[in-house]
Amino acid sequence: MTKNRISVRLALAVFVICVLSPSILAADRTGILKPDEIADGWILLFDGETTFGWKIDGEAKVQDGTLVLGGNKATKAQTTTRFPWRAGNAYAFSMEVKWGGKQPPKVWAPKGWTTLDETAENKFLTIRWNNDGRTDKPEPVRPLAFEVPDGSLLFVRNVRFRPLGMTPLFNGKDLDGWKIFPNRKSVFSVTKKGELNIKNGPGDIQTVGQWDNFLLQLQIRTNGKHLNSGVFFRCLPGQFWAGYEAQIRNQWQGDDRTKPVDFGTGGIYRRQPARKVVANDNEWFTMTILADGNHLATWVNGYQVTDFVDTRPPNENARKGTKLGKGAISFQGHDPTTDLSFRNIRIVEWPKK
Repeated sequence: MTKNRISVRLALAVFVICVLSPSILAADRTGILKPDEIADGWILLFDGETTFGWKIDGEAKVQDGTLVLGGNKATKAQTTTRFPWRAGNAYAFSMEVKWGGKQPPKVWAPKGWTTLDETAENKFLTIRWNNDGRTDKPEPVRPLAFEVPDGSLLFVRNVRFRPLGMTPLFNGKDLDGWKIFPNRKSVFSVTKKGELNIKNGPGDIQTVGQWDNFLLQLQIRTNGKHLNSGVFFRCLPGQFWAGYEAQIRNQWQGDDRTKPVDFGTGGIYRRQPARKVVANDNEWFTMTILADGNHLATWVNGYQVTDFVDTRPPNENARKGTKLGKGAISFQGHDPTTDLSFRNIRIVEWPKK
């Protein structure tokens, strides 16, 4: 090993595991999450198909479920989403990398930039970072990033992130911590299975608590065909449907899921449609909503469907402009056909810039 190469085993001592875990990573299902992984909250940072959710300066392509960076020019790549690697948030992370060429690439790891060594030369190395949320010196959150020298290639696949230490917003027993808008048609109830059910509409139910930067995960089931609802956030407390909205509508044009109807499930309503309708009616699906300053991103069943930056002038009402301040979370009863169920509703604060 040459002196200018920092050993991954040393530099990432407590973060790197060089043994593949069949429950998390498998070469024959690159970019795909199992149902139990989805329910546990794993999200993909690379979908195995496109460079959506990445900012790339240089050369990049997707080949056989692998993100290939570099080649004939130096290349930098980073996620458009920032992550709290050492900012007091608990999480689990995993990815596979290998490289080939003149010089080894660099990976931005929790302790800084680390140069890959022979361990990942011409064969995939599995890297895991796990953080229990404790840190003596929090550092700024930042994207996952790579630097590939001219004449080298970096291969990346199975890039996954799971937030841990989340706080439940719904106890499965009653509506403690929630407020129902009065004099509306929606009916809100807690079922024997411990699910929050919404029937009829219009109507709205809103959390007592408020958040600005956060990651929210929840499971949703539409109990009917092409039902319309939404998860509102950064809402004005006590005001009806006054916030950003992550749409719920499992409908698309013809047989093409990349053509959502009415923004599609996970779309930021009136701002950015979902690039693919992932969820199906009458099936539980997991939605992840990340609000980080004016950057909003959503995942459905771990697949990122939006990546939106709000550049409108500031306004206390997100329907009218960029809302950065705290607001409530709310669920929408849209119309008389509404019949939706919610469970495993959990949230964690996201560090500010």
